[in-house]
Amino acid sequence: MIEIRHDRMHNASATREAYDQIYTNRGLSHRDSFYLWLLSLLDPQPGKRLLDISCGEGRLVALAQQQGLLAFGLDFSVVAVHKGLLGSPDSGFVVGDGERIPFPPRSFDYVTHIGSLEHYMDPHLGAAEIGRVLKQGGRACILLPNTFGLLGIRYVWKHGEVFDDGQPLQRYATRRTWQNLLESGGLCVNRVVGYSGVNFPRTSTDVRWLLARPKKIVRLALLALVPINLANHFVFICSKHAGGPKE
Repeated sequence: MIEIRHDRMHNASATREAYDQIYTNRGLSHRDSFYLWLLSLLDPQPGKRLLDISCGEGRLVALAQQQGLLAFGLDFSVVAVHKGLLGSPDSGFVVGDGERIPFPPRSFDYVTHIGSLEHYMDPHLGAAEIGRVLKQGGRACILLPNTFGLLGIRYVWKHGEVFDDGQPLQRYATRRTWQNLLESGGLCVNRVVGYSGVNFPRTSTDVRWLLARPKKIVRLALLALVPINLANHFVFICSKHAGGPKE
């Protein structure tokens, strides 16, 4: 596993302050089609409970709520949670740490954890918390970065270093390393899907956005041919392991 740790990022308090600054200055978000695609991988049923851990500005939570889910978002950045409440006041938002989630065991039918576990002080604790709050028979969707993603290899080839997205703490690992970590937290990986940065549009706004960027259309077509182990990210669809966390 490759780790990039910026100066002074050695405790949760420093990391929280850094993310408050990020969400104040520029935010972190994706296009709606990205979140809608991730939700579709869970095949969610209306009326069920969903928790988006490290929800950021809460756009996935808002879209889940629109699909009839009882959606909750959790993030330890007060600034991010405030933005989430403004965007989806009918959803439930909580300020909390993904390594110590303030919900009882087996509280949620669906859990999403999108591009955040690799930034935790202790990803193993984060994985265990996903397994703890997920109901038996529920499904989790977890996105994590690949050390050997094709676009990442191109970046290393050009710069001699892995890409640093500017967040306080970043890790990259292989598909098997991430799977072992998730399984150690009490999850069973049922399916793995590759993601390399571009989605088929699922809204009229995103159709117009993509049509205005022909290079991204070519990239989308080419990336569809990339083998999963060379994708930039892995999306793990998991269930709760019957035996709980592995020792």
